[in-house]
Amino acid sequence: MLLAVFVGMSVFAQSGNINREKFDPTKNPSEDLKIAVKTATAENKRILLDVGGEWCIWCHRIDEFIETNEDVKSSLTSAFVILKVNYSKENKNEEFLGKFPTIEGYPHFFVLENDGSLTVSQNTGDLEDGKSYSKEKFLEFVAKYKK
Repeated sequence: MLLAVFVGMSVFAQSGNINREKFDPTKNPSEDLKIAVKTATAENKRILLDVGGEWCIWCHRIDEFIETNEDVKSSLTSAFVILKVNYSKENKNEEFLGKFPTIEGYPHFFVLENDGSLTVSQNTGDLEDGKSYSKEKFLEFVAKYKK
């Protein structure tokens, strides 16, 4: 079984048969971003901030979609250093997220350059297909923002 490398990786949690990194309210996204910048620079990748929380059903759906679609997963991990950023009542990470455009729904993606500057704010609703996500839209998203 292959697991994606995530910056500041916490222990993967079991969700059915799906391995997924949890959104962790105790993590410091500013410190994790510093590590992501170093990794992205070394690997010539952009950074994908995946903002959401354990309370968010669509966050679980997007994780399941990525884990069960190997072409989407490999495309994402080859293009981006992925950093999960928690947003929950326990920790809204307001100081960190306040540096970015307002988020209207979760999960939400921010694509950053390898120096940490914002490239695009992506509403993941645009990638949905019914009660899941569109493989075609995901692959187009990655192709558009891959270095």
